[in-house]
Amino acid sequence: MSQPAFKNPEPATGNNLYLRALRGEPLPAPPVWLMRQAGRYLPEYLAVREQHSFLEVCHTPELACEVTLQPIRRFHFDVSILFSDILVPLVPMGAELSFGAGHGPQIANPVRSAADVAALRSIEPRESLKTVLEAIRLIRRELPDDVALVGFAGAPFTLSSYLVEGGKPEPFAQLKSLMYQDPAAFMMLQHKLGEMVTATLTAMVEAGADAVQLFDTWAGILSQAEYRHFCLPTLQQIFQQLQEQRIPTTYFARNGFHLLEAVGETGANVQSLDWRIPLTTARTVLGEDAVLQGNLDPTVLLGDESTIRREVRRVLTEGGGRNHIFNLGHGILPLTPIASVEILLSEIREGSK
Repeated sequence: MSQPAFKNPEPATGNNLYLRALRGEPLPAPPVWLMRQAGRYLPEYLAVREQHSFLEVCHTPELACEVTLQPIRRFHFDVSILFSDILVPLVPMGAELSFGAGHGPQIANPVRSAADVAALRSIEPRESLKTVLEAIRLIRRELPDDVALVGFAGAPFTLSSYLVEGGKPEPFAQLKSLMYQDPAAFMMLQHKLGEMVTATLTAMVEAGADAVQLFDTWAGILSQAEYRHFCLPTLQQIFQQLQEQRIPTTYFARNGFHLLEAVGETGANVQSLDWRIPLTTARTVLGEDAVLQGNLDPTVLLGDESTIRREVRRVLTEGGGRNHIFNLGHGILPLTPIASVEILLSEIREGSK
């Protein structure tokens, strides 16, 4: 099943490999970036966090700009992704969000009824997310011209998982209870979150992002039937509206091997895959012209040099030399040595010469 091509009346300018890959242009090596590339594996990031909390960094444009640029200065990735969190837009909607030490995100007022869904506020991101948008403007001014800037949001189902469970959603009992006890309320929640996501991603592009990515971290807990019923209609609406604005889009459904056929119907321009899905299999399901992103297992970067180089070459081979953006199959781990990232980049950039 072919993915919709990103249509733009103007060709990619300069040497922006990421945007060229989105358009299906042949490249000597794929563009490369890593999910969570600005984060706890970088000593310069840890130095910032010694002085500032996670949410303080997210909400202070100068700090968000600084940590976003850190991996670009060190590694010159082809893509810079905004430093923020998928839960940040939930706060102006009414979520009481905090990040407890060692506990991850916590929401003090979970959404568990139709009344709770109705109480969620609609937001205007240009007003409610001013600091996030200002960070994008600062980042775009500082980035080299050949580095793309990606904005992002959480997919409605994944955002629902946190909202309903009141934090990290496992084991999803409250979430599925709402799905099946009050499906109308659950679908209203998807609709509200879908409107917020579309508006937020649109505002990010207006502020200077070149493309956007939608993270569906918890989609893999659903059966294909559940995914098609509860998720797919909202996702299709989001991507259709973004496509109408000529905004390049990527969709990442973690642990979604069994959902791949349905994922191909979302309308996203790029499908980002975790390490459980061979790129060759994805091309068989999604079509030879599909643009794929991924999908090295992040734990490979904890191995020795020969292992890293071998596995990088395998992913490059599976990528087929076209319509491929190199990335990890999930976020980079805090334990990752800097040298491992350097080896990965060396194999991609020098190994192709």
